[in-house]
Amino acid sequence: MGNDSIDLSLKNVWESWFAFRRGKRPTHELEFFSYNLETKLWELYQDLHNGTYRHGQYHSFTVFENKQRTISVAGVRDRVVHRLLYQYLVNLYDKTFYFDVWSCRKNKGLVGGIERTLSFLRAYPKSFIWRADITKFFDHVNHKILIALLNRKINNPKALWLLEEVISSYPKIGQYERERERESNPLVHGIPIGNLTSQIFANIYLNELDRFVTHTIRPFRYLRYGDDFIVIGQKKEMVEQWRQQIIVFLKEQLKLALNPKSDIIIPAEKGLHFLGVDIFTTGRRLKKRNRHRAHHRLNGQNVSSYRGLIQKHENSKRIKLFDWYILQKLG
Repeated sequence: MGNDSIDLSLKNVWESWFAFRRGKRPTHELEFFSYNLETKLWELYQDLHNGTYRHGQYHSFTVFENKQRTISVAGVRDRVVHRLLYQYLVNLYDKTFYFDVWSCRKNKGLVGGIERTLSFLRAYPKSFIWRADITKFFDHVNHKILIALLNRKINNPKALWLLEEVISSYPKIGQYERERERESNPLVHGIPIGNLTSQIFANIYLNELDRFVTHTIRPFRYLRYGDDFIVIGQKKEMVEQWRQQIIVFLKEQLKLALNPKSDIIIPAEKGLHFLGVDIFTTGRRLKKRNRHRAHHRLNGQNVSSYRGLIQKHENSKRIKLFDWYILQKLG
């Protein structure tokens, strides 16, 4: 097998099922699939092996956290395939990603990204920081560009077929309508926030930005978490020049634009609002709205997670106040 070969064996389908199933809450669909598990996984294996697999419809719902988001969730059968593809792509790509990409990677994560940013501010207290994020990134991922990026590294026909099937499944329409859409609009865009594969697709897509910044711009420091990123330089004029270059790159190469609400250059010594935290050269603290969210949503199941969040980012006084609040609300 080549380095980019994909394992579509029955054994790997079963392993992908177990990886997907771990930690999932029971639902009617999940229980029905589990009840017929051997038959369902055998049929899925056959479809993958024969090249007859077709992605199903999505169930969408809207959430309101800071901003409105539409979450699209695939069926259980398709989510097993997502898990299989996710592991395949992580094994293939993760070692090629830039070190300071902290989203959706093993031994990285949000807290690590925040602490790394804090270390940058402490190392460069007299610098200037450009903070930015992409406008509705997941809605604007260009299918043609994403598939071309995958083709650049992957030569395996089965892997490319399966990846394109998942990418083109959103928004999910009938097979006939999908073919007509491809003919009339070959630049279909958008990947669903609810897909596990979208996490690794995002890092593959934005790896082009990472490479451009680190090899062409070459700032003091650069860090990205999802579609949020910072660029650090010595002078404001220099950072502004980099900003203009990156805006052009995003538009021309990735068909993306910046969110004007988050597009700002500030002195490091004044502190930075980034990844839900206020970060200063002297330390960090949660944004007020995140503290309020922890208080409002506190219950017996999430108390340890929220206390850990407060403990990570707040001083001892606020930790004690939160502990008192826990006692008052939960006893």
